[in-house]
Amino acid sequence: MTTRKILMAHGAGGRLTGELISQTFLPLLKNRYLATLSDAAILPELPPGRPAMSTDAFVVDPPVFPGGDIGHLSVCGTVNDIAMGGATPLWLTWALILEEGTDMDLVERCTSSAAAAAKEAGVAIVAGDTKVVAKGSGDKIFAITAGLGVVPPGRDIGDHKIRPGDLIIASGPLGDHGAVIMAVRHQMESDTLQSDGAPVNGLVDSLYAAGVEIHALHDPTRGGLKSVANEVAGRSGCRQVLTEGSIPIRPEVSAVCELLGLDPLGLACEGRFLAWVDPKDADRAVAALRKKQSGRDAAVIGRVEAGVAGVAPVILETISGASRPLDLLSGTDLPRIC
Repeated sequence: MTTRKILMAHGAGGRLTGELISQTFLPLLKNRYLATLSDAAILPELPPGRPAMSTDAFVVDPPVFPGGDIGHLSVCGTVNDIAMGGATPLWLTWALILEEGTDMDLVERCTSSAAAAAKEAGVAIVAGDTKVVAKGSGDKIFAITAGLGVVPPGRDIGDHKIRPGDLIIASGPLGDHGAVIMAVRHQMESDTLQSDGAPVNGLVDSLYAAGVEIHALHDPTRGGLKSVANEVAGRSGCRQVLTEGSIPIRPEVSAVCELLGLDPLGLACEGRFLAWVDPKDADRAVAALRKKQSGRDAAVIGRVEAGVAGVAPVILETISGASRPLDLLSGTDLPRIC
């Protein structure tokens, strides 16, 4: 009878490895590319355009949290990174590092969640790997992903396209994922607070379908809005001016931040993105996003100005009418958030 705990033998390439693959991974992740179990997935020719690749590792603690788990998170994270380049995600690889003694139920749950996220995003997990480390050498389950997509011909976005006058749009409330992880760690229960983890490529597609002139896209993961804004300012040479009263943040997130002394603008999201768009298209962009359930709270949250030497590159215009600089995070307030 198959054990319900991960053993070192599950990573040894023998009978238990075969059972793990045939009884857990293949039934849940099944597709014609993975089913061959060859050393490399042989894929069809890429659609016209430029290839886009991304890779990521996920060590979130805890691995299961309200609104998701590490399996779902790992697929969404890589799908979203590819989408932020204006690319259409197509195929993913998915590898797990499992700690000896981990419950098989956790592995099955995370695999099922990864499969569900891939289906929602319209991608296929075409290759994978599993390694097992001795008890005490890991922490239950880690995931590593890589993704491949294609940027359609004629599409070119990036921070080099950002210019003064652009408006900054958030696709939805910020900080949900970071707040959830910290709330769980501090045993702060909530019936309504959940991770925002979700693939966003469908929302990005809706912007292009609406004819929006997109200059850049970013997902505010580690470091949240604060970090992304500073990184964009550095790469574009343009000043980022954010409007506090326009930034969508759920009351539950604000409450967690008040209790734990956190800044919601520095909390990670895993199912939101920021778009820098031509000002003439901002209203159209928000309207297109709000037609989707996951984008119903989209809002313009700031603008781009010319950079000025000696002046803070990122400014927050507060509700009280004052302005203050927003600096990069300088510590590790939120380790293992994704």
